[in-house]
Amino acid sequence: MPTNYIEYQFLIEPLQPASEILIAELGYAGFESFVENEDGITAYIPAEEVDEEILAGIHILHSNEFNITYSTKEIEQVNWNIEWEKNFTPIIVDDQCSVRAPFHEQPETEYDIVIEPKMSFGTGHHATTHMMLQFILKNEWEGKKVLDMGCGTGVLAILAEMRGAKEIDAIDIDNWCYQNTLENVERNNCELISVYEGGAELLEGRSYDSIIANINRNILLDQIPLYSECLSPGGKLFLSGFYTEDIPAIEEKCKEQGFKMQEQLVRENWTALSFVKK
Repeated sequence: MPTNYIEYQFLIEPLQPASEILIAELGYAGFESFVENEDGITAYIPAEEVDEEILAGIHILHSNEFNITYSTKEIEQVNWNIEWEKNFTPIIVDDQCSVRAPFHEQPETEYDIVIEPKMSFGTGHHATTHMMLQFILKNEWEGKKVLDMGCGTGVLAILAEMRGAKEIDAIDIDNWCYQNTLENVERNNCELISVYEGGAELLEGRSYDSIIANINRNILLDQIPLYSECLSPGGKLFLSGFYTEDIPAIEEKCKEQGFKMQEQLVRENWTALSFVKK
């Protein structure tokens, strides 16, 4: 029997970073898919999973920093492919890499990544993912062992393999992201990516030549010392998921752990930084 869904339409002011935080909290509460809009997000959850306490644990709804209102309606079973076809357009990064869904035509780019994003973060549309793809395109990956921490859709790990990395670990604490990365790794015929569900505890005893981490400011500040332990001397660290005003805190923490900043990218007030381990 088809499953009906409840559609939640959230209006958010200001939009960022509230939209990103809200999606993360709703994901943990059981919402299955999201569409980002100009003035907020639309979120979907199976009707049978909704009760009067469904939003009780969504802390950002009670924040004084943002004005968030919502409305709901019940809809019949959604064809998610059609939803994505309406809302997910392909992107091209630096004329070299395309990120698209299976229903898009293949463009003439050197690297073509096909993903079904579902609710996972990392389609390339968000500024942070776009900049991390740029970093991967402009740096050397041939023969390197790589960590993609907080892999989302797996798009960064996939491009790292396409660029010549010999071994990649893709890790995400969210089960949906873990499953989505597995699907996208198979979809892109990748053979060198190992996908793990979990957090920083999985890093113990591991060693890498390069680490990619597109998460958020607080998690990065907490995990940078672990990245330093895992990264070989001369290895590179690529970070994003935070704003330009967060750069001093990120740079100071990296400096404490023996990193030297090399390059900064900025897009829509989001930023991405690259470091080398001394």
